[in-house]
Amino acid sequence: MARIVLFHRTLRSLLIGAVVLTPVGFAAAWQSTTPPSTQSPVVQPSPDAQFQQAARQQQVSDQLQKSQLEQQLHQSVADQAKRPGANDPALQRQLNQADQAQRDRDRAAQQDLVERYRNQAAALPRVIPQDAPAASRSGG
Repeated sequence: MARIVLFHRTLRSLLIGAVVLTPVGFAAAWQSTTPPSTQSPVVQPSPDAQFQQAARQQQVSDQLQKSQLEQQLHQSVADQAKRPGANDPALQRQLNQADQAQRDRDRAAQQDLVERYRNQAAALPRVIPQDAPAASRSGG
């Protein structure tokens, strides 16, 4: 039972990480498919914008880690609560339902956190590349 719970926690952590990192992967894939001859020079966001983005990413990471630790604590408390009533099917059913409800709340909270992060990232100003000078496009 403990292995299954550990597997589910690990799988959930990996899925959350994938959800958080997916926009970065899409951006990298999109950039790698554009031909180098048509790429415009990269315009770096201001140091303040970079700092704010890094701070937001760290905050989301910290909150997800905190949520995972809280889930582990809750699971250990739930496991302890199940021991005395191991032979009572009604109690086990009730505890399992409570565990499922807690997992649903945790999943919803994590999804909300990821969605809020995505919405903040979408609200950031877009960097519009500047056109290359005409002399460099003419070949000399």
